[in-house]
Amino acid sequence: MRNLHFKIAALIAIAAPLAMAQTPLTLDKVKASGSITVAYRDSSIPFSYLDDKAQPVGFGWEICGKIVDAVKKATGRADLKVQSQAVTSANRIPLLMNGTIDIECGSTTNNSERAKQVAFATNYFYTGTRFLVKSSSGVKSLDDLKGKTVVSTTGTTNYKIIRNLNEEKKLGIDLIGAKDHADSALLVQTGRALAFGMDDILLYGLKASSANPADFAVVGEAIQVEPYAIMVRRDDPAFKKLVDDTLAGLMKSGEFDKLYKKWFQSPIPPKGINLSAPMSKELMDNMKALSDKPAT
Repeated sequence: MRNLHFKIAALIAIAAPLAMAQTPLTLDKVKASGSITVAYRDSSIPFSYLDDKAQPVGFGWEICGKIVDAVKKATGRADLKVQSQAVTSANRIPLLMNGTIDIECGSTTNNSERAKQVAFATNYFYTGTRFLVKSSSGVKSLDDLKGKTVVSTTGTTNYKIIRNLNEEKKLGIDLIGAKDHADSALLVQTGRALAFGMDDILLYGLKASSANPADFAVVGEAIQVEPYAIMVRRDDPAFKKLVDDTLAGLMKSGEFDKLYKKWFQSPIPPKGINLSAPMSKELMDNMKALSDKPAT
């Protein structure tokens, strides 16, 4: 029996490095395959979403394009093919971990819990949880949602924040989950939920892109300001450095400012609506600090 234990231990010791070897680092994987897969969200306006031609566009998507250019130089693959892959809040982390996607430039919150599974680049946006409601609802704050039905997107930090607040403050909210932001907004539009709790910038985007923006309002004090960051695989310092260096270059050159104004302070596709969202102090500060510090 003792010899059997030694044999099992030896097999495990041999198998572990082999298993690691089957998951190459991102730049090695991309160089060998000649392809990189970039993830996008289909309704995370203005970070990554689909335009009227069903093509991904947005602030995060465009930054991903800059990163892909850097990857081409780093790997010597000017012929690099760029594959796109739609992801949801629920599957984005598993698909990154299993190698289906190589990078996600969307609206993912950088927090300590997720950092156990993936890595985050320099924070490139800051937001807080608020609520999308019908303008006629009379809802102005979290207290107005006591005993009411509220929706949030499954797999998001917002869902957890609202659930915890509901329990702590005994609000009696009936919290339901939807698979993506567009579905959550639809529940409010159709009256099946009174409010949709999500990052305020995404709510402004959904409001602005709706058929009748005046029918909706974003209300409540911001709950727990959190950073967004580009998501990459863990234990891949070379690729994270490339992404961080690309972001630092954009921020220092002024190109990041131009991209921000393009997507947050100018008319954007498909309807040419201007979100008119000024840059937050947190983001301006981080353009100097270049921190990847997660939310708690």
